[in-house]
Formats: sequence, structure tokens, C-alpha cells
Amino acid sequence: MSIRFLLNGEPVVVDTSATTTLLDWLRERRGLTGTKEGCNEGDCGACTVMVTDADGSKALNACILFLPQLAGKAVRTVEGIAGPDGDLHPVQQAMVTHHGSQCGFCTPGFVVSMAVAHLNGRLDFDDQLAGNLCRCTGYAPIVRAAEAAAHDPVPEWMWADAEAVEAMGLDGVGAVSAGQNAPYLPTSADDLADWYIAHPEATLIAGATDVGLWVTKQLRDLTPVAFLGQCDDLRGIRSDGETIRIGAMTSLTELGAFMADPHPSFAEMIRRYGSVQVRNAATVGGNIANGSPIGDSPPALIALGARLHLRKGDARRDMPLEDFFLDYGKQDRQPGEFVEAISLPVQADRLRCYKLSKRFDQDISAVCGCFHILVEDGVVTSARIAFGGMAGTPKRAARVEAALEGQPWDDATIRVAMGQFAEDYTPMSDMRASAAYRLEAAQNMLLRYFQEDRGVAADVLGVSA
Repeated sequence: MSIRFLLNGEPVVVDTSATTTLLDWLRERRGLTGTKEGCNEGDCGACTVMVTDADGSKALNACILFLPQLAGKAVRTVEGIAGPDGDLHPVQQAMVTHHGSQCGFCTPGFVVSMAVAHLNGRLDFDDQLAGNLCRCTGYAPIVRAAEAAAHDPVPEWMWADAEAVEAMGLDGVGAVSAGQNAPYLPTSADDLADWYIAHPEATLIAGATDVGLWVTKQLRDLTPVAFLGQCDDLRGIRSDGETIRIGAMTSLTELGAFMADPHPSFAEMIRRYGSVQVRNAATVGGNIANGSPIGDSPPALIALGARLHLRKGDARRDMPLEDFFLDYGKQDRQPGEFVEAISLPVQADRLRCYKLSKRFDQDISAVCGCFHILVEDGVVTSARIAFGGMAGTPKRAARVEAALEGQPWDDATIRVAMGQFAEDYTPMSDMRASAAYRLEAAQNMLLRYFQEDRGVAADVLGVSA
């Protein structure tokens, strides 16, 4: 396959396999060794690059970014953050001034993340840098550098990629496929549906935040492969006032921004989903389709009554999202069938999401519980409760819900319902938590929901004497 994109402002045409990562290509083929390999799984941020397309510029992890995903886009590495005449970017100068670098291994990734945040006018530095790990300098001088550069003008050269992508018409027309096993880049859901019917054994790649590790850690051969990044009709969120429809290719970043208004607790949980780099790449459809029992979006969507929309050729079907997950590693998806969208009803916000993990930022959930409980005149009229990390699939707490519905919204009802968690779930013990801990944590999450609904503050980030 040949693809074309911009690299540090210059057009390039690359012959590539489906699973060549941008990181490997930059270092081994282009000699651009500023982009570092740390974890090779999208956790440390040492490999951060800036990628620009019609939707703007974003920070992404080059270690789990396959070259075909870059077709028609613009890439800027740390070597391209400085100006063409060698002028330092404001964040680079600030890193020098504030002594933000020690061993220097993580510094290129930090600089790129800071430059993208600077370009986009982001001032939430703790969030923007949560996906970049530093082991020696510490975050204080790095954050001080970001703050110092925040209000400096964006250098003219940092706008060049967006202008070039638009002017050259690269976005969406950058790939040429060749050969039977060449990766395929469908340009619409119809195109994908036709191709997937003919290649039902294929691997579909959206953001590659999960599939990338199949290659970098498991060394798997994924052919044939289709990359879905050009399917714009699978992206975006629309609401008609009654239903919210979320395209499968909608990123977690986009979902979090949208949910900040109707369901802020969901948005806050997404803020802790991976890092900025991961959220920029990861998609809602991918988070569901991979069937992980600890994926964070399904419990919230299930609690909101979401329906999953699947497509196979011209045939479509939908189902309650919770019915999609049959068993560990097994979903109700036929060969040649793909996730097209997720929909949920517009409703008053009663959703609360509680993510419990060993590390607050960028960590896998030990337990993720989401609650949507309706109360009228002091009586529970409806309860939808779903958990990740408590079973082999994301799963509703049916017995707990039954113990709540029709009962007074009081402490006695909550205590009875808490006892039903053991009937709904038989969690496992692993490196993240023991079975007993998970069960007790789930019970306490229901108690927390009740207490917060009564006005009791329960901010886990709050510190009091």
C-alpha cells in the first residue's frame, strides 16, 4: 500500500504494510530519533506526535499508530516543533528556562503534548500532560513551563499543517491500495459494508489503542485489515431532542466533550479514560466491539439505556447494549457485521459513574460502576445499574435493581439492595483487586450514590483535616 501525508511540512509518499507503526518508521526509515520508544503500548507518551487533519490538531502516540491511519493527514514530530530557521517554540524555551528536563528521554513527548495544547488554547495542564510520564525531573517544573508559555502567541509555522492539509486536499484521499492482502481504507459505511461481507475474517481498526498492542506486544499478523478512519459517516454525535445517536467512529475525546452537558459524571469518568493521546484515538465503537469486561464506556451507556446498532451488508439490527456481551471474549456479532452506532434516549440526568483504580489518571478500572436511578415522591420508579470489572462482561445488576424498584428511597432500602450484589456478581481476584474488595467496593458505590443524592459531599479529590 502507498500512502501520502505531510511530515514536518513536507509531502511524503510511503509504501507500507498494514502494521508498520509510525514510531518504527520515523526512527528506522527517516532517522527522526527524537520520537522515543518507552512502553510501546501508548502509556508513557515518549512517542507523542502531533497529527492534523480536517478536524484540527491532536496529540497521538506514535507507537500504536499505524501508517495507513495517517493517509491524507499531517504529522509533526518534535523535530518539527521548532521553526524552520531554528527558532524555538515558546514551550521549548519555557522548558529550558524552567529546568523542565533532566535525563531528557521523556522531554520530546512532553514538548509535543505542550505544543499541541498551546496551539489549541488548552490551559488544563494536569489533564493535557497526564499521558506523558517523567521519572526524574518531576511534573512541577514542566507544568510551570506550560503555564509560562500559555499566553505566548502561537508561532506561524504551527498553523502551517492545517493550512497545507486544506490547500492540498490531502485529507481523505491519501491512500492507494495494491495487492490482495493490502490494507483497505473504506471511505464510507457503505464501502465498509461491501468490503467486510467479502472479507468477514478481517480485522477492523479504528483508533488502534487496543489492536496496536496486538502487534507491538503479541506480534500478531492481522491481515486482512481495514482502517476505518476515512469513514466520516460513522463519526459524530447527533440529537433530535429525543434520541442521541453516537457514531461508532466518534472518539472518546468527542464523547467526553458532548457528555459534559447532559451527563457530566460520564464526562468526568471519560477524563480519566487513558490519556489525552489515547482518548484522541480511541473510539466508542471500538471500546464496545472489543468486548472488554473492564471497558469504561459500556457501563455508563448501559445505565443510560443505550441500544447498539449493527450492520452487515445492507441488513441492520439493533439490541440493548447489555445483550451484546454474551461471555468473556464473546459478543453477539456475526461474521461481516460491524458496529455502526450507539443510541440512547434524551433524559434528565440521574447518572453517576464511579471509577475505582490504583492510579487516578490513565489506569485500568478495578471496578467501574454506573447508576441511573429515578425517584418520584420518595419512591424508586426505575433503576439501571451496570458494572465493569465485576464479571466476564459489562453486566447489569438485575437483583440490585429489583431490590430498589418500588421501594422507598431511604437507608433501609439501600442496605437491603447492597446485600444483593453477591447475587448479581461473582467477581474474580487479580492484580488489580481481590474478589472481596470488588464486591465491597460495588456495594459502597451504591451507598455513595444515595448519600450524594441526599446532598452529602463525596469528592474523592477533596482533602480535609
